[in-house]
Amino acid sequence: MNPASGRPDIVAAARGWIGTPYLHQGSLRGTGCDCLGLVRGVWREIVGPEPERPPAYSRDWSEPQGEERLWAAAVRHLVPRTGANLCPGDVLLFRMREGGVAKHLGIAGATDRGPSFIHAYSGHGVTESALTRPWRRRVVARFAFPDRRD
Repeated sequence: MNPASGRPDIVAAARGWIGTPYLHQGSLRGTGCDCLGLVRGVWREIVGPEPERPPAYSRDWSEPQGEERLWAAAVRHLVPRTGANLCPGDVLLFRMREGGVAKHLGIAGATDRGPSFIHAYSGHGVTESALTRPWRRRVVARFAFPDRRD
């Protein structure tokens, strides 16, 4: 597939998780997941077996140490995207507060006039949200899923 035109298969898989309850460290569609669990679950559906299992993590991630663990894992397993064009299926990495580590993930849904992203967060589970200006300014990196591994 051409990553420049987006990945409708990724978007469809991610949308299949909408309504899954929030569960810290979970990654089972319909049962529970967090933002990383959503990306892990979509990976399993589209790419194949996970290349590594994340270690147990707390809700504050790696903030006390200031380590960009989530970003480093994304670089290891996803394809970095450059340029300004958001494509459907892109994995978005967010820094939720100035000076903090990047610790939220989402998957780009619609990218036209009303851009959106699919993500999981506490109290809401998996949902598709508008990629509004406040969200867009928190995006620090974009990645594409690799092709299916056979």
